[in-house]
Amino acid sequence: MSKHDEDIIDERGDSRLGEDPRSTATAGPVQIHPVDLGHIHVPTPVMLSPMAGVTNWPFRVICEEYGPDGLYVAEMITARALVARNPKALRLCRFAPSEKIRSLQLYGVDPSIVEQAARIVVDNNMADHVDLNFGCPVPKVTRRGGGSALPWKTDLFTEVIHRVVSVCGPAGIPVTAKIRVGIDHEHETFLEAGHIAQEEGCAAVTLHARTTAEYYGGHSDWSRIGELVERLDIPVFGNGDIWGADDALTMVRETGCAGVAIGRGCQGRPWLFADIKHAFEGSDERTNPNLGQVCAVILRHAGLLTEFYDGDERMAVHDLRKHIAWYLKGFPVGGTTRKAFMECENIADVKRVMDTLDLQAPYPQRIIDKPRGRVRYAKKVHLPYGWLESRTTTHEQRETLFGDDPMDVSY
Repeated sequence: MSKHDEDIIDERGDSRLGEDPRSTATAGPVQIHPVDLGHIHVPTPVMLSPMAGVTNWPFRVICEEYGPDGLYVAEMITARALVARNPKALRLCRFAPSEKIRSLQLYGVDPSIVEQAARIVVDNNMADHVDLNFGCPVPKVTRRGGGSALPWKTDLFTEVIHRVVSVCGPAGIPVTAKIRVGIDHEHETFLEAGHIAQEEGCAAVTLHARTTAEYYGGHSDWSRIGELVERLDIPVFGNGDIWGADDALTMVRETGCAGVAIGRGCQGRPWLFADIKHAFEGSDERTNPNLGQVCAVILRHAGLLTEFYDGDERMAVHDLRKHIAWYLKGFPVGGTTRKAFMECENIADVKRVMDTLDLQAPYPQRIIDKPRGRVRYAKKVHLPYGWLESRTTTHEQRETLFGDDPMDVSY
């Protein structure tokens, strides 16, 4: 593939250089029904996928205000950091009073540590629902055998789920799992992982229809979601390339999945959940705010982040910077103004820069329902030494994996 072609892929998120394989999908009515995860009733099975550095409670609150009564999941909590009572981990475990279902995602490799983290969640009434991360493709996670690398080791995968369900089940807290198709197409794990998750007591599984090697490049292969739906009795949520409400409808129509999980598609666009709500209700109503309305959302987001950081506006605005870049995507805002936003240190600074904008500018049509966030291929899948040689872990591998990991504790 040429560098030019790679650039086109990065821009469009499409390995067919602009051709959308779902553009000819047959239209028709879509039926989506409430999902019960244990005692938790989810009226509209739409999920905000956990995203590191994004889905803290201020962003979740905004998404939930727009959207249906679904699942709005907190960003990934590292089990070892929670067990060590790391202040950042504890901050990320916070929920706003308005959140209807408190959904927390845990990540870990050592079953004992993940079990201890789950025990802390239960004993301190920290969540109503626990999701386990087996889908993260980031090298610093997979090189430790975590995230999307972990299901390859069926003994480790089974033990982590078993221990967490054993802790959470008696407390009435349903456990779900997020997985990928596999490490690559020569090392697929999703069907086996889905069965293990079901047998070990998971209430649902979310499948991001890419391999680790595919990272976030090209189009996710929704047919794999359909395969998993056919094989499991528990609900399957589909994830990958839902950029607009019509994508959500099409995914459900094509795969029969019980619900959809939204990741990068809502970055800077929390009103996507309103669009999806309307779509599943059979309405064509869509939300395309002008620049002034978007700025109002930015300021609300800034205020909530200030509360999240216990009144520290500087930390709040620094966190807000990436969101501002996403909120302003496609609007006629020059480079100088964008740079000025990135240099803001408090909310007053943000307001001063906003005063220079044309607040009547309409929402840019060219970015509606288009890919957002990072869209790229991984150069290499990083795994522990000898990881692919066997489907089970050796004693030596466990000793290496379960040793102290400063990254996990310090965040």
